[in-house]
Amino acid sequence: MSNDVNTNKVPDISEVIVFLKQLQDTICKSLEQADGSATFVEDNWQRKEGGGGRTRVMTEGDVIEQGGVNFSVVSGDKLPPSATAHRPELAGRTWKACGVSLVIHPKNPHIPTSHANVRFFIAEKEGEEPVWWFGGGFDLTPFYPVKEDIIHWHQTASDLSQPFGENVYADHKKWCDEYFFLKHRNETRGVGGLFFDDLNKWDFETCFNYIKAVGLGFIDAYVPIMNLRKSTTFTEQQRQFQLYRRGRYVEFNLVFDRGTLFGLQSGGRTESILMSMPPLVRWEYNYQPEENSPESKLIDYLKPQDWLAQ
Repeated sequence: MSNDVNTNKVPDISEVIVFLKQLQDTICKSLEQADGSATFVEDNWQRKEGGGGRTRVMTEGDVIEQGGVNFSVVSGDKLPPSATAHRPELAGRTWKACGVSLVIHPKNPHIPTSHANVRFFIAEKEGEEPVWWFGGGFDLTPFYPVKEDIIHWHQTASDLSQPFGENVYADHKKWCDEYFFLKHRNETRGVGGLFFDDLNKWDFETCFNYIKAVGLGFIDAYVPIMNLRKSTTFTEQQRQFQLYRRGRYVEFNLVFDRGTLFGLQSGGRTESILMSMPPLVRWEYNYQPEENSPESKLIDYLKPQDWLAQ
């Protein structure tokens, strides 16, 4: 993606904030319906340096063991090192950032963990053009993969990307595969999806429409998988494998994830930032699945591949 500043329209962050709050409401309602028993509990918070948000968390549902859907809008006079390291032109600018971020950890090992976020960032300095961009995406982390589910996930991503250009899905899928990669494990975190950052190559309205499509597309991509797999029976062995594999999720979020780092360095609310952690997880020294077992087949899915060609 280009990092050039697009000046066709002065971005209005208030427009984005209105949409993001509506998106949070819509996603929470859809997930509550899919779970069928639990509801999200809202926690409103304020940030001393500027801004605040509403954290919504569901725990101990029939389907969702723990999940969070967060909205936040934060601002400041100085960006943290995680932001200026690859964008030195942002130094000395005031900034605002807003977004919706979610992570769902289902109870049933046959339902994948999922993550999504959409966000907007703007940095301003008197006498200069604002620097702004959008970012976001969604990705899927199965434990017992079902190929039909993965194809549905990627087909949804492809369909929503299509109006914005022939190569958008392919480019953002590749970015997702590369970003959600655990170098120390030599495997992807899951089966990918979409990921993009620094998006300002189109005019503001087009960029904004794309994150609308991505945010709402998450529901179309994930809820059908939840509904298909939530009644699948599972064993204690499968549950233990799920808890073991959740460890990879923790490793990525704490070692590599730029959003986690930005949130902590910018004085964000720690409880909301670490909401993405699973409620239960385990590590096992030098675990090796039995040969030709269902658990051994997961690794075949944890590498970039063209799912829609399958």
